[in-house]
Amino acid sequence: MDNKILGAAGEDLAARYLEKNGYEILGRNVRYSNSCEIDIIARIKNTTVFVEVKTRKNDNYGTPVEAITKTKYQHIQKGIMEYLKTHKVKKYRIDIIGITLKPELKIEHFRNYGLQ
Repeated sequence: MDNKILGAAGEDLAARYLEKNGYEILGRNVRYSNSCEIDIIARIKNTTVFVEVKTRKNDNYGTPVEAITKTKYQHIQKGIMEYLKTHKVKKYRIDIIGITLKPELKIEHFRNYGLQ
């Protein structure tokens, strides 16, 4: 399975997971520039949630969340600022969903994720 197919499958799993947990999906793969794409934009209650999804076949080379670099996080923040310019949002947060497929499916949801 190539990385593009793996990533799309992970995003599908993440979207279904969010919907099962009461989130409304507002957008997927929202692109703001060549370097910024927000995987999922969702809403729960009065909070808009920007979700980065990382999927790995296994954790032999680290967890999915460990793949989120400071630069990647800054690109996400840049995309959020663009989104906020055109949408009325009072409250928002950044969540990360890490998905590992083997040896068994594991979905980890980190709410209000921040890098130092």
